[in-house]
Amino acid sequence: MSLRIHNDHNRFKDIVRGRIKQNLKEYIKKGEFITKQGNEKIAVPIPSVDLPQFRYGSKSQGGVGQGPGKAGDSVSQNPGDGEGGQGQASSDSAEHGLDVEVTLQELADMLGEELLLPRIEPRGSQRLKVKRIRYSGVHSVGPEALRHFKHTFKNALRRQIATGTYDPSDPIIVPIRSDLRYRSFKVIDKPQSNALIVYMMDVSGSMGEEQKEIVRIESFWIDTWLRRHYDGIDSRYIIHDAMAKEVDRDIFFHTRESGGTMISSAYRLCADIIDKEYPADEWNIYPFHFSDGDNWSVDDTRLCVGILRDRILPKVNQFSYGQVESPYGSGQFIKDLREQLQGQSKVALSEIKDKDGIYKSIKDFLSEGR
Repeated sequence: MSLRIHNDHNRFKDIVRGRIKQNLKEYIKKGEFITKQGNEKIAVPIPSVDLPQFRYGSKSQGGVGQGPGKAGDSVSQNPGDGEGGQGQASSDSAEHGLDVEVTLQELADMLGEELLLPRIEPRGSQRLKVKRIRYSGVHSVGPEALRHFKHTFKNALRRQIATGTYDPSDPIIVPIRSDLRYRSFKVIDKPQSNALIVYMMDVSGSMGEEQKEIVRIESFWIDTWLRRHYDGIDSRYIIHDAMAKEVDRDIFFHTRESGGTMISSAYRLCADIIDKEYPADEWNIYPFHFSDGDNWSVDDTRLCVGILRDRILPKVNQFSYGQVESPYGSGQFIKDLREQLQGQSKVALSEIKDKDGIYKSIKDFLSEGR
């Protein structure tokens, strides 16, 4: 009976998981979960789920194919069934949706399955080590809190059998001091995969609230996917108009700036942060830049390409540029990057027309598994 319940529960979880995956694109577009962090559970609204089961009618209704009627007649039991909007108000309860709790890790897995994202193979983890305690042995001395019941019981049973004091008809096992065993531990160095994410965003006058909301939603899901693959994440935030500066997460998503755009200032600051604080052989590095594609000049675009080629691309797992469509931006920058960085395998480019485009853009950025 227990096994049957367990199987039914697993089947129900699979059905719920399937419903969430079906609606994942809508959840992403609406930005419903972007305030959540870590392993916090999220209440995901899904349509009501009914497991298939037999329903029995009254005996007076007869069996299949019995009763009045002819081919083509409605099989509904009530005359009003199936005629939308023509029924009367009822006191019966309507069918409601269901809120299901899932973790961000589970959502990340569903995102990967739905977008067919490959697993990421971290690099540089052999140089980053953290201390871990592992209980790997048994000693004859130790604190009572670490007493190993199984080993203690076996020792007492062996001793009583060997000395002839064990009575199978009255199997009482009484350990003595020499029977006691305790768990022992040792401190080990465990390799840990760490990653740096550098988010850069154009906050010039042409980037409106809608464009920033798109960046905010997409950044959340990128963050969620990368955290599923790395033990530790450092996130740094850079905003720029004609000049770049590093800010915290809250300012990054809510600042209001205006003025011109000089993208090279952000790339230079990003390269400086990597050079000073994050050795490329120890960190998995992911810079993401979002803009409407309107740069100050051709000369500055040429400078951007030079910084990418010489200072950023040699040290990162992947550089990603997302261009958010704006009624005020020229959209030229992504065309220049495609032309001048053609053949660079570490560059991922994506055009995001609106919130519907976030789903595809995530796949554009993460589909290579770097």
